Amino acid sequence: MTPADVSALLVEQFAAVPGAAGGDPFAVVGPDRLVEVCTFLRDDPRLKFELLNDLTVVDYLETDAKKVAKAGFEPHLEVVYRVSSFSFPGRRFTLKVTLPRWKDGVAGSLPEVPSVAGVWRTADWHEREAFDLCGVMFTGHPDLRRILLAEDWVGHPLRKDYEYPLEYHGIRCR
Repeated sequence: MTPADVSALLVEQFAAVPGAAGGDPFAVVGPDRLVEVCTFLRDDPRLKFELLNDLTVVDYLETDAKKVAKAGFEPHLEVVYRVSSFSFPGRRFTLKVTLPRWKDGVAGSLPEVPSVAGVWRTADWHEREAFDLCGVMFTGHPDLRRILLAEDWVGHPLRKDYEYPLEYHGIRCR
């Protein structure tokens, strides 16, 4: 089954939105269907995506007003899940969830997506890293806390609008 076949199956089963980047098909699902879709990807005998290879967050913050107006662009975050199969070697697929940059449009309130740590155990640390560096809350995560930065660090440094502090506990940062 090709990535295009998987995408078509998710469109049929879950009303996912198909897409392709650089010729590689993917599917976009809403946060409300994420756990259900991921469980399907793992458990369906036609698919058997037993491994979450990685999870990352892409910050689409466009600051050029001309580009924003021309394309009707809305700043957002994209959580990207890349999965693969042990049962079908070489089979890979990409799933995406689009989120607003801020929950309910309130700056500083982090967007939320359900945790998939109950589907793939490897999501535990991937989600902690994405929370720490990109500021996405993974609801239902068993231990969502910073993994790379100090507990008292302010902000999420991989956000495009992050402003690095001049100093942290007496240490120059810039």
